[in-house]
Amino acid sequence: MYVLSVATRPAGSQVSAWRPAVAGVAEVFHAHFVDHAYPRHVHDVWTLLIVDDGAVRFDLDRHRHGALRTSVTLLPPYVPHDGRSATASGFRKRVLYLDTSALAPDLVGRAVDEPDLADPRLRDRIHHLHHVLATPGEEFEAESRLALILDRLRAQLCGRAPVSTAPGVPGLADRLRELLDARTVDGVTLREAAELLHAHPTHLVRAFTRAHGLPPHSYLTGRRVELARRLLLAGQRPAEAATAAGFFDQAHLSRHFRRFLGVSPARYPAAPGFRGADRR
Repeated sequence: MYVLSVATRPAGSQVSAWRPAVAGVAEVFHAHFVDHAYPRHVHDVWTLLIVDDGAVRFDLDRHRHGALRTSVTLLPPYVPHDGRSATASGFRKRVLYLDTSALAPDLVGRAVDEPDLADPRLRDRIHHLHHVLATPGEEFEAESRLALILDRLRAQLCGRAPVSTAPGVPGLADRLRELLDARTVDGVTLREAAELLHAHPTHLVRAFTRAHGLPPHSYLTGRRVELARRLLLAGQRPAEAATAAGFFDQAHLSRHFRRFLGVSPARYPAAPGFRGADRR
């Protein structure tokens, strides 16, 4: 369930926050602050921050740092910090508050020493994850994207290669494909799939992508679109087909149906050479 709140602050500042149904993400927080300054405080979660406009100055464990548009900032739980704009026009930021289980406790010290990560690919992945988290029905994709982000964060903090370099497990990608085929409508979380297949979530995503040429969430969406096509051709209305194929709602189906087939579900079952009226 998504719980969304939007609040407008003085001087044009604005805040929105919600809790997505994605394991590991405690809260998503978007803000535009013009004149707000955070007092010294702590969080009981990891804070993963990107800045979209302006810049932020902050003190972490009595050391001064800055968050820029080109970098990623990771603040560990229970470590005091503050925050304020580094420009007269304020700043825009997007934050993921991650459960303490997302990263190992022994990484706290490394994050305190180096909270600012100059990693364009990591920033791009976080940017795309924020878009996915704002869309109900895309939880499996969000989990997959989060797994790759966490793996890259661990690699940055530990100075090691991501788990993609680990040797493959024979048949793992095919077993995940079989699981997704069996759970096309009901779906499966990445954590559940990892437990069922006895694999690390990140390795599961990478193994599937290497073997089948697309990530598991894209495969599952494609399977659902194919099922919806058959249901529409059998006479079901788009709203009914959306639910029966595992989509969140008709709008969720329509977005992916257009992306895959270039036409809305309502117009798809028209007779050859005839553009009939949309079916609602």
